[in-house]
Amino acid sequence: MTSTQVLVVGAGPVGLFTALALSHNGISVRIIEKASGPHIGQRGAGNFPRTLEAYHFLGVPEIDREGQLAPLMQTHTIGNLEVLKEFRMSPHYEPTPAIPFSSPKIIGQNNVERNLRSHLQKLGCTVEYGTELRSFQQDEEGVIAQVVTKDGDIQTASTIKSQFLVGADGARGVVRKQLGLTFLGETRDTTRVVTGDIRFKCPGLSRDRWQFFNNDTGHFVSFRPTDEILGGDGWQLFIVGDKYDVDALISDKEALYSVIRETVNAPVEFLELVWISEFRPNIRMVDKFGQGRAFVAGDAAHVHSPTGGQGLNSGILDAFNLAWKIALVAKGISPLSFLDTYTAERLPVIAHMLNITTAILDKSFGPNRGTVESAMERGRILFMLGVNYRTSPIVLDEFSAGVPPAPAYQLDRSDELVAGDRAPDAPGLIEGSATVRLFDIFKPTHHTALVFAPDVLVAADVEKALEPYSAISRTVIILPASTSSGGAVTSARVVVDKDNYARTHYLIKDESRVVIVRPDGVVGAIVAGSSGVQKYFSLIQGH
Repeated sequence: MTSTQVLVVGAGPVGLFTALALSHNGISVRIIEKASGPHIGQRGAGNFPRTLEAYHFLGVPEIDREGQLAPLMQTHTIGNLEVLKEFRMSPHYEPTPAIPFSSPKIIGQNNVERNLRSHLQKLGCTVEYGTELRSFQQDEEGVIAQVVTKDGDIQTASTIKSQFLVGADGARGVVRKQLGLTFLGETRDTTRVVTGDIRFKCPGLSRDRWQFFNNDTGHFVSFRPTDEILGGDGWQLFIVGDKYDVDALISDKEALYSVIRETVNAPVEFLELVWISEFRPNIRMVDKFGQGRAFVAGDAAHVHSPTGGQGLNSGILDAFNLAWKIALVAKGISPLSFLDTYTAERLPVIAHMLNITTAILDKSFGPNRGTVESAMERGRILFMLGVNYRTSPIVLDEFSAGVPPAPAYQLDRSDELVAGDRAPDAPGLIEGSATVRLFDIFKPTHHTALVFAPDVLVAADVEKALEPYSAISRTVIILPASTSSGGAVTSARVVVDKDNYARTHYLIKDESRVVIVRPDGVVGAIVAGSSGVQKYFSLIQGH
């Protein structure tokens, strides 16, 4: 029997992100994947701003750098290359001081995984491919997992002991089923979607546009150009409609090629079919995200129509929410019951998100579907910047009286900041001779206590109150632009808010205030001073 602190099952983006966040926190992790090697295929390629922020906090800038803005969409009728309309699927926003990652980026899931794997390896954790979880048992002490590793025709059974188990093993995964978690919802069997990666040349089809062919009976074919497929001339393909024989399309290359020719009604040179699959929109979620020491995240916890592009993105936020909490419990800082807040925080978000993605599904494929533009439009709410945990039992806000209740999944607002909300960025902070930004100060390994004060002396009491929590929190004193950072000696970081972005984004007037940002980039507390600091950390430590 071998042992580790956390066993992660599944090496898709959610499992890899979980393992990486835990590794950053000094937690020993093993990550197993039943597939024999890395997944191929673009699959869910949309990465929304909140997800890009999460990659940034984990030190993985390559995903944002490699990602592309979604191209304009061109619409045609099936069988005709004449362009009917051009429109943008998702709004494009320029970066702002509060929101540096302001628009979605398109990058294949295989490349997201490649980048996460690379960073995970640097921390000494390697994916164990060909290793399948068969069963597990848990008690107060930990989890015992039975796994089987395949190497060609040879199968080897072994046992792994861990303190915690995270199932990121997908909708058909073992972890959720063995936990007996209810998977409430529906499957839309009448809607079957073919998707895949293909290489072909068609001179009449512009490669700087996302090509969309449809007719008024709800059939559509789309080709998204991508340079991520080796060899060039790559397209990500989607085919929807009951006139298509889905089984034939995914099993017979020639049947697929015939549909593509019929769709574009122009000469096509087929180069390679890289990957092909089908899915039926499932709309389901668990009634709780874990039990005891075993948890589920991503598709193992909730599945939804991919029309909203929320699958990967919501799974990454699951992972970010869970990992820092497991780290605190594994280190003995927080009690096991602290992990109940994973369900308390994520369940309302996912429930609301399922309503949004299902509405998009109905708009796209339902009997009352709208125009092409309305069906394909993806609004800013999907950026997840307004996702919040305001109703969480472990957030504390001494100033939110009178703020009306808000859904857990809403549009972001710059005129309101409540504990449980996303913490905004603020650039232009002067630290000695350097200029820094909050998003480079926030880390996934600890809380960051932002102490807004007129000078270091005024901040001293709060700084002293934060000292007992130095194992899990770092203090940053933020002084107004009119103050120099000199003066009193302090062990905290001191920055000057030269451009006033921090005070503006955190809605600070002239008063002193403490904003405590969690390791997952969420505002944990907004308090007036020392007593609020102690109250907040007692919630985290379970005292």
